[in-house]
Amino acid sequence: MTASDPGLRRTLGVGDAVVVGLGSMVGAGIFAALAPAAHAAGSGLLLGLAIAAVVAYCNAMSSARLAALYPASGGTYVYGRERLGEFWGYLAGWSFVVGKTASCAAMALTVGTYVWPGQANAVAVAAVVALTAVNYGGVQKSAWLTRVIVAVVLAVLAAVVVGCLVSGEADAGRLDIGTSDGVGGVLQAAGLLFFAFAGYARIATLGEEVRDPARTIPRAIPLALGIALVVYAGVAVAVLSVLGSDGLGDATAPLADAVRAAGTPWLAPVVRVGAAVAALGSLLALILGVSRTTLAMARDRHLPGALAAVHPRFQAPHRAELAVGAVVAVLAATVDVRGAIGFSSFGVLAYYAVANASAWTLDSAPTARVVPVVGLLGCAVLAFSLPGVSVVVGAGVLVVGAVAYGVRRSVRAKAGRA
Repeated sequence: MTASDPGLRRTLGVGDAVVVGLGSMVGAGIFAALAPAAHAAGSGLLLGLAIAAVVAYCNAMSSARLAALYPASGGTYVYGRERLGEFWGYLAGWSFVVGKTASCAAMALTVGTYVWPGQANAVAVAAVVALTAVNYGGVQKSAWLTRVIVAVVLAVLAAVVVGCLVSGEADAGRLDIGTSDGVGGVLQAAGLLFFAFAGYARIATLGEEVRDPARTIPRAIPLALGIALVVYAGVAVAVLSVLGSDGLGDATAPLADAVRAAGTPWLAPVVRVGAAVAALGSLLALILGVSRTTLAMARDRHLPGALAAVHPRFQAPHRAELAVGAVVAVLAATVDVRGAIGFSSFGVLAYYAVANASAWTLDSAPTARVVPVVGLLGCAVLAFSLPGVSVVVGAGVLVVGAVAYGVRRSVRAKAGRA
């Protein structure tokens, strides 16, 4: 940052930060992630959810400690750079920007599919343009829109829970917790469900726009995570009680199928609207997070320096936001990436592995290192429990990033000697 580029404005309080986190976590994932998780874990779905929650808690605590110490845009990119060295910060930032850019396009296409299936690409591009414009106007406008979206989504999910649990089709016997599909299936489900928890990173990546970050961020992250966990657990129990693990694993639209099976088919269109709004909320938060990490990497010249500019009026990284929006719009208009972003889960887990490793360096006391160690091991186990294609593609993305880093350093070294 320079005198002409003073950085972003600190305007977000605890409530705003919690809402941004919820907008990321209580998104379209809850409408879709339960089915593949149930398919993987069978009767161990709730156990998989609990494991994902434990790993997410460790990651959240590590991220909160680091964000309070380094309240700048970029999240784990900054923490890895400051605590472990430039390469590890870069690798975390690379996996986040590449993986989440694909996630942005996938989420935009999800919006298009729900709103107008015949014109999904056109609707997706329109959604990206509209939300990029909102973000361009400053983080307060984004927080206001996210507050509306979260309220709508929570109301829809509450209707699903009540509709399922009060119906005559609900059966507590379907909630049997076991490992019918083996430990591997439970861990794979935990990895899939963890992806839905990962939105609290958005609070950390917005560290430069939070008031009193040393106090606000450590409060906002666990609050957002706790609320999301209660919501996920409530929805999972309600849907399982109606469909059972086998029925849920075979569902194409699990929440809509659950309300139909519960005898309230009129709720199915409401669920569809809720899913579209949730996807919009996820997309809004994703663009916020990717643009802030892009800003931080551009400041260090890992990305073009022009992307580090901050708008003098709106106090937003406007060039980074426009660049991210343009790339996402092109992807959403030309490529269906929804089936090819499994690597994003792998990238998110790699990102948090760096966060936990960074937090491990903060305090040498054994008790202070328990949480980051559990988080680091949890990330590694869940990452390699994902489907093979996700692991291979995710690892490939990290290798490409590492090679790009090495080439750039070599070119810089030669230029310096010249």
